[in-house]
Amino acid sequence: MDEWGVDVALTGSQKALSLPTGLGIVCASPKALEASKSAKSVRVFFDWNDYLKFYKLGTFWPYTPSIQLLYGLRAALDLIFEEGLDNVIARHTRMGKATRLAVEAWGLKNCTQKEEWYSDTVTAVLVPPYIDSAEIVKRAWKRYNMSLGLGLNKVAGKVFRIGHLGNLNELQLLGCLAGVEMILKDVGYPVKLGSGVAAACAYLQNNIPMIPSRI
Repeated sequence: MDEWGVDVALTGSQKALSLPTGLGIVCASPKALEASKSAKSVRVFFDWNDYLKFYKLGTFWPYTPSIQLLYGLRAALDLIFEEGLDNVIARHTRMGKATRLAVEAWGLKNCTQKEEWYSDTVTAVLVPPYIDSAEIVKRAWKRYNMSLGLGLNKVAGKVFRIGHLGNLNELQLLGCLAGVEMILKDVGYPVKLGSGVAAACAYLQNNIPMIPSRI
């Protein structure tokens, strides 16, 4: 947080921690805690003071905690520390790049227009006007047992989302990309089967490092 220059950082358990939804994780600096004392914002359920009070009592949680998710969080953090945070970030960078190369090979575009806005955790893919992206998501689930993300709000029906974050490796991603190609073919898009997978493979084959613990 010091390196990023932020006083409050938050995430959800379902993000790169590879857990089910249900935990909101908040980190607050001493400066933020001090500022909260005079803040006028309305607060009820998530009041930092409630947590701080129970920390001092040694029980840590002012409400009934989700014990199973906390055990899962412990296991997820162990996996992250075992791989090494820098390696986790590098893996996500590789998978994000590989996915974008696949999208380009399909002749489709990333919804994100500027490279500096590209995400290494999810890629939103624009579809041609004659295709409803919701049909792609439905077909993925009903025929291929694969979960893709819908386009939301202004891009509903115009994009589908490929998530590539968490406890996921490159070979699993390639399986997902192969599935997307079959789905695109199903809904009438003239994709060349194997094109996106080949583009991703060419990149990954040159960039996946050896596994340190197996050298």
